[in-house]
Amino acid sequence: MTSVTEVRGAANRAPTTGREHRAAGHGAWFLVLPALIPILVLSVGPLLYGILLAFTDAQSGRTEPTEWIGTLNFRDLLHDTLFWDSFRIGLVWAVGVTVPQFLLALGLALLLNQELRLRWLARALAIIPWAMPEVVVGVMWRLVYNPDAGILNETLRDLGLGDGRDWLSGLATALPAVIVVGVWAGMPQTTVALLAGLQNTPRELHEAAAMDGAGAWRRFRTVTWPALRPVALAITALNFIWNFNSFALVYVLTSGGPGGRTRLPMLFAYEEAFRYGQFGYAAAMGCVMVAVISVLLAVFLVGRLKGERDT
Repeated sequence: MTSVTEVRGAANRAPTTGREHRAAGHGAWFLVLPALIPILVLSVGPLLYGILLAFTDAQSGRTEPTEWIGTLNFRDLLHDTLFWDSFRIGLVWAVGVTVPQFLLALGLALLLNQELRLRWLARALAIIPWAMPEVVVGVMWRLVYNPDAGILNETLRDLGLGDGRDWLSGLATALPAVIVVGVWAGMPQTTVALLAGLQNTPRELHEAAAMDGAGAWRRFRTVTWPALRPVALAITALNFIWNFNSFALVYVLTSGGPGGRTRLPMLFAYEEAFRYGQFGYAAAMGCVMVAVISVLLAVFLVGRLKGERDT
């Protein structure tokens, strides 16, 4: 039976417990604040400023005050065929890089997950492109694609497959050539993510499936892929965002040429802002890109998640 003293003690401790919870909450905010401030200053702040800039006529070298023009920049974008051409090229680039990137990375991750000799060395070599800056990758592949002394054309000449061609300057070859570089440069991080997912798959499930007579393809379809699907979904969505927002790699390789065949939306917005000085118009482009990509990703993720629930 509870005594009167215990009841009074519990009643006296209740306010103290509430104060302790509030103190813990304040302490948590105090610990998070050093990491939160850089995010607000370097990410959220510029984003909000860019959205605000999209509704103005901000230009470089302008002596008159910047004025609020509402949605005029967005109305102009609707009729800007060059921008929508670059947007189409950006989607082709993003899909053309993301899909082969994932398929090749999946095959490489499955290979590196096997018990191979010198597996540690193979894993280290596989992530070398990831450690290289995009500018270095672009310069290196410009040398590979060099029409006169590039290793690609030299190899084609040695094999008797023609005199070679200018891959980065041809209207038909520039975008495919850049896509190849994008796949090569972005495959390592996808491989690392998928390899981590494979290593988290219980080996006992594979052994049980093998004892039941399941072949390699059936084990992959019924054991490996269901466990790997969440990782694959996340890394595919992230890769699509990263690839669509690419700038440095394509800028070093082609600067958007020839004839705008590799002018991605980020390059188009960069030229509008820093070559032609149309800061407000370029900011409106950025807002449209964020909105459209967010919608596409939302549709993709909802469809994939719905498919997972149905299965």
